[in-house]
Amino acid sequence: MIRFILAALLLASPVAAQTMPHPLVIAHRGASGERPEHTAAAYERAIEQGADLVEPDLVMSKDGQLVVRHENEIGGTTNVADHPEFALRRTTKIIDGVCTRGWFTEDFTIAELRTLRARERLPALRPGNTAWTDETILTFQEVIDIARAASARTGRVIGVAPELKHPSYFEKAGLPMEPAFVEALRANDLTSADSAIMIQCFEIDCLRSLNQQTDAPLLQLMSPSGGPADHPEMTYAAMATPEGLAEIATYADAIGVETALIIPRTPAGAPGVPTTLVEDAHSADLKVVVWTFRAEDIFVPTDYRGDLPGWIRRFYDLGVDAVFSDFPGVAVQARD
Repeated sequence: MIRFILAALLLASPVAAQTMPHPLVIAHRGASGERPEHTAAAYERAIEQGADLVEPDLVMSKDGQLVVRHENEIGGTTNVADHPEFALRRTTKIIDGVCTRGWFTEDFTIAELRTLRARERLPALRPGNTAWTDETILTFQEVIDIARAASARTGRVIGVAPELKHPSYFEKAGLPMEPAFVEALRANDLTSADSAIMIQCFEIDCLRSLNQQTDAPLLQLMSPSGGPADHPEMTYAAMATPEGLAEIATYADAIGVETALIIPRTPAGAPGVPTTLVEDAHSADLKVVVWTFRAEDIFVPTDYRGDLPGWIRRFYDLGVDAVFSDFPGVAVQARD
């Protein structure tokens, strides 16, 4: 039987069992099209818009706390550059083979990170979000608490969809993510197959390990190019074949794929002919989650610019099980 967040939501109450929508809408880092990503304001806005789950990306602090940030480099998502006391911590590191310069969460304690404020990551595209300047850096526990408080307030189950970022990198840095993550799952009673959670990762070994430690739903992320950092001999393209999907099904319950793996784009930027990935994944007993739906023209195929609901409905019509969106309200309206 497939372990998936839908089961958790359907089992929540008799009312939920009758009314829970499909596909599910996951707020990508909150309503990040309208508020700075990974902030309480973004999560609350997403819940207000009807999101079924909210997504926190997780990285590690120096003292082993699970911190909610898009990446462990925080120069672009916080005001750390405005803090002279942290100027000497700017450095260069290799993250999954990419040389990156900036400030990194693993060089800060959680108390130090609390002194920072979140900043809009895409200010040129989302200038309205720059007005939100007093949002603090959150922990994984705080996002769980936001979702649970909203569930009690709204009367509907709101899940969390954490993504573990760069677990093999943090393992080598002496800050393994899995022990802290599993501890958090156990402390919050989120280890069963019907838990209101969906756990994501681009890497493989992390998911394989979690499959042995929890029954909570697991999702293998894949992109149109490259491959998992912990298995450089593999490619996501190979993992998206029927043979690759059958292997994924031995340790995960769903795949999370970029839109182009389902509807490729032509050289002119128009939507191409859909692939068989949704059908192939369902044949392998895997759910299909798609990322990421954004409203700005740069992210939308030429045929759908100005029509994000129509673009999302193309995927609903193909039978996907959930979507990630920076504009969860649009995804909810397109579905309902």
